[in-house]
Amino acid sequence: MIDPLFSLDIGTRTVVGVVSVLEADGYRVLDYEIISHPERAMYDGQIHDIEKVTQVVCKIKQILEDRTGMKFNKVAIAAAGRALKTIKTSVERSLDIGQVISQEIINNVEMEGVQKAQSEIEGIHQTKAGHYYCVGYNVCHYYIDDVMNINPKDHRGERLKISLIATFLPHIVVDSLYTVVDRAGLEVLNMTLEPIAAINIAIPSNLRLLNLALVDVGAGTSDIAITKDGSVISFGMVAAAGDLFTEAIAQELLLSFDQAEALKMNLSKAETQEFVDVLGLQQSVASQDILDRIRPIMIDTAEKIAEQILTYNEKAPSAVFCIGGGGQIPGFTDCLATALGMQSQRVVIKPVESLEKISFDQEPLMGPDFITPLGIGLTALKEKEKDFLQIMVNNKSVRMLNAKTLSVSDALILVGYQARALLPGRGKSLSFHLNGIEQTLTGGYGEAAEIFVNGKKASLDVALKHKDVIIVKPGKSGEDAKASLSQILKPFPFIFNDEKLLNIYDVKVNGLHEEMSYNICHGNSITFKSFIEVKDVMSHKGLNTDQVQVYVNGSQVEKTKVIEAEDIIRTRWLEKEENPMDVMPLIETIEDSDWDTESFKVEVTNFENKPNEATYNYSFIVNESPVYLEDISRRMVFVDIFDHIDFDISKPRGILDLKLNGHKANYTDFLKDGDVIEIKWR
Repeated sequence: MIDPLFSLDIGTRTVVGVVSVLEADGYRVLDYEIISHPERAMYDGQIHDIEKVTQVVCKIKQILEDRTGMKFNKVAIAAAGRALKTIKTSVERSLDIGQVISQEIINNVEMEGVQKAQSEIEGIHQTKAGHYYCVGYNVCHYYIDDVMNINPKDHRGERLKISLIATFLPHIVVDSLYTVVDRAGLEVLNMTLEPIAAINIAIPSNLRLLNLALVDVGAGTSDIAITKDGSVISFGMVAAAGDLFTEAIAQELLLSFDQAEALKMNLSKAETQEFVDVLGLQQSVASQDILDRIRPIMIDTAEKIAEQILTYNEKAPSAVFCIGGGGQIPGFTDCLATALGMQSQRVVIKPVESLEKISFDQEPLMGPDFITPLGIGLTALKEKEKDFLQIMVNNKSVRMLNAKTLSVSDALILVGYQARALLPGRGKSLSFHLNGIEQTLTGGYGEAAEIFVNGKKASLDVALKHKDVIIVKPGKSGEDAKASLSQILKPFPFIFNDEKLLNIYDVKVNGLHEEMSYNICHGNSITFKSFIEVKDVMSHKGLNTDQVQVYVNGSQVEKTKVIEAEDIIRTRWLEKEENPMDVMPLIETIEDSDWDTESFKVEVTNFENKPNEATYNYSFIVNESPVYLEDISRRMVFVDIFDHIDFDISKPRGILDLKLNGHKANYTDFLKDGDVIEIKWR
């Protein structure tokens, strides 16, 4: 008896853990545990919330360890992703005359075939090497000197040819599964594809002479495998399954997703469904009425599955076996038969109880839902006899299943080496509040990690061989973010009636005045005021009156003139003899004075504004929605808009991206009627 094996089927709706062994008389299940995701942590067969899925996996692992008294360090898993890509290819190897074909030769040629398939799929999709990860492959046929052979081991010949189907997923899909397993304190012993696992247990080799299709209708995806002439000829996947039925029920009957899921599972058990909808109303609806309402989505899903089967098989198969929970809804198999142009009795549900040579130490699993979880364990137990590569990663020994061309990235994933550690580390960020709005400056990039294989510098895509030694030297973090008040506020100088001023004034850090050269610290609260228009300065100087004329750089202007860097502003009373503040020019340009804006500290006396101030009306487009403001007491700057829109900045979700009329904006940019404003997190 082979040692017990722990396997996991991480599905869209539930996670199933199985402890099993392979014995001479069949496949024996020692124990199992099934736990539903407390929330929708997975969609369409893909992990979206790694932490929530990890919690479920850890719970299953603990329960099975407690019940069996075993300790699980390794696990077999399977993937089903919407990015699934399948390639059929063949390779041929010339042999020495009279050479006996060993298992080592067969394995070597199979690996060459998988490598060729990966090169072909990367060429088709124009991706760089290593973008796709081989999650499983199936040999279709062996040929010795062009004659088909079921098992070429120990035969002799001049040429060995292998045709195979290899299935690939992008690395990001595989990485999420590996991350969950690693965080649960487990190591991936075997990884396959769900349709491979399902067909290995549902359609044994002696049935594969027939042209059969296996359809695993799960929650998020429907996986397809097709057999013909004694082998599996193709795999496929459709991103449509049971969740679509559940969502249709929820919409038709005004139910939550969980309520609709429970009702869906009960449709085949009762003629009438009793429930309370989201309005709190007690309802009683005939099951057939519900089925009639959702029949359009059932037909659409069946047609998508049929389209895939006909594409890969070029015709309708002799029979179709449906497994998985999504296919149990009454009438679905009839919809699929119709879409394939087959007799309805040729499309049937394949339950666990129909499997041969399988036994349970606990209460037997029933129905079609558990074909795939059992198949994952059986597939891994049979493949345990294959050779492993022994690899050292940072002085840690790991075993890697030699079922495909393995690279440095595969080894690092297996030991749980975090991808972030390979990237240049960023320095510490600097967060502070600017007039009540939190701002964050990110640190600089550092140096990337260095990877060495057997002492030679390497990259993530370098192929590995038995007993290779990998050393990863961590990267270095970049410089911490830093900035002065001057760098953040960007003040500029101007002259008002021969007085040197900055457009930014009354700058305080944590309530205390600071010079512009002050280096901002993490957590500082910075406040400031600004002169936007000439009238803003006049108001502070007590000159906000219609009896004063304004000149900027020698030309008369309106009081609403926006102040620019190095402007020279003067005021003149309409009747000169009544103007005690009228002064002659003493400074012609800013450059004529010795003025250090970095260290300049502005002291401005606050004056009460005189009555009859002008008001402003604005019409903006903010994040594609109109905003109308009336009787604003002063010219608005960009930061003022937050007082008039519903945009929560109390809980930052990244860096604020500010745009004014399609261009990057600053908080002190003045606004005008008709401006288009965009505010978002990035």
